[in-house]
Amino acid sequence: MNRLIGQPKSALDTPALWTDLDRLEQNITSLARHFQHAGVHWRPHTKGVKIPAIAHKLLAAGAIGITCAKLGEAEVMVAAGIRDILIANQITGRHKLPRLANLCRQADVKVAVDNPRNVAALGEAATAFGAEIGVLIELDCGMERAGVPPGAAVLALARLITQTPGVRLRGLMTWEGHALDISDPAQKRQEIERSIGLITSSAELCRSQGIPIEIVSGGGSGTYKVTPFLPGMTEIQAGGAIFCDVTYQSWGIDLQPALFVQTTVTSRPNPQRIICDAGFKSLPSNESPPAPLGLAQKVLTVVSSAEHGGLELESPNSMLEVGDLLDFVVGYGDGTVYLHDVMVGVRGGIIECVWPILGRGKLH
Repeated sequence: MNRLIGQPKSALDTPALWTDLDRLEQNITSLARHFQHAGVHWRPHTKGVKIPAIAHKLLAAGAIGITCAKLGEAEVMVAAGIRDILIANQITGRHKLPRLANLCRQADVKVAVDNPRNVAALGEAATAFGAEIGVLIELDCGMERAGVPPGAAVLALARLITQTPGVRLRGLMTWEGHALDISDPAQKRQEIERSIGLITSSAELCRSQGIPIEIVSGGGSGTYKVTPFLPGMTEIQAGGAIFCDVTYQSWGIDLQPALFVQTTVTSRPNPQRIICDAGFKSLPSNESPPAPLGLAQKVLTVVSSAEHGGLELESPNSMLEVGDLLDFVVGYGDGTVYLHDVMVGVRGGIIECVWPILGRGKLH
């Protein structure tokens, strides 16, 4: 696809995933300044980005490192020259532990832990390969997913880690994502403050017992206006906000949409229905429906089947015809980017770069 560089965006075959580079870079700059103002480090999550070139843009803007969800994603990023990574997930099993230990010989890679058996297995793998694995204890502060309860359970696991050869306790982490479901802003803030108070008090408990806690990590794009300003947090993992898709906009993020899919109109069964060539295999709507651009008519419904995207309009549209192009703001980047082979960078309507989505398929 490099032959397309320098051509207008309309030269893309569809469906095509693309980003507006001016908007993307402006969003990255705005977030970096926000966290700098809050006095915390920025470690953006790249589970929905998966592209090392974008990760390097984040680092250039001031991020101290990145967050990944999977070991395979971290391997891709280390191979691309990124040297400070948190895998915000538990890594276990005979297939993954040797890979992790060897990756830690190449870069500062840290993982989440919440189980003594996992700590022991990490230590054994690290010792066997002459490595040291940094770990962050994950706390369940209300998300009810992974993590140990705050307080005494954190202290007990921290003590175990300090006694286990091959691993080094770097800090604590949590994700207060359950607060995203709270619609009332005051109640949402209250729950974020309660949740973050649990991790910061757990950090102080460990420190009071002589156990250093360097990193207190949390915060996502849906809470980035509150969490960075709470005392005791050292770094924030918000990353998906750089694309500001429909889902992130619904969380109150006041940045510019920067991630799109260009489609082709393939059918006009009637003046109030538009069918395009992007179904849920390329433009899913499971989290939030994608938002079409440039339509004067109100969209009543957005329907996706495997290979067809459909719009039902409130009033007739006579402008779009079969063969015309129609862009959508992506509904949810985390559920869309990994479906594509490449992301096209566009500036001023002209194709500037084509990035392979190297983290695609890295499920292990």
